Amino acid sequence: MHFDFDPGSPTIWVFLAVILFFIALGYFGVHKKIASALDTRADKIRVELEEARRLREEAQTLLASFQRKQKEAEKQAESIVKQARIDAENMAAQSRKDLADRLERRAQQAEAKIQNAEAQAMADVKSKAADMAVNTAEALMRKNMKPADHSALIKDGITQMGKVMN
Repeated sequence: MHFDFDPGSPTIWVFLAVILFFIALGYFGVHKKIASALDTRADKIRVELEEARRLREEAQTLLASFQRKQKEAEKQAESIVKQARIDAENMAAQSRKDLADRLERRAQQAEAKIQNAEAQAMADVKSKAADMAVNTAEALMRKNMKPADHSALIKDGITQMGKVMN
């Protein structure tokens, strides 16, 4: 490429205009304003980064706290489940024991009722047998006995009753 330094060449005038433009920018302190704006922007970005870092640390702290609370809640839930299982097993064992006790008491009551019924039946049978024996003896005695022998029989019966009662 060939540069022509002819004063009529537009390239030279554009080059000089650009240089004068940069000199004017330097004279009026535009570079300081641009640097100041960039520094301000860098400071804002730095502050935002520090704020983001601080927020990140807070978030990590909160996350750790929530994770600890979650682990504690899980441990507590496990202990509650274990206690519930133990309580359920204890209640089941107690229920089985209570049922066995009730069944045993009912069996004893049934046996007692059976024994009472047997005793009552035996007493009824003995009473009926005694009544029948007395009736039969009375009938036989009326048939076979003479009127004079009654008083001797009564005395003999009273004597035997006295011996049996003592």
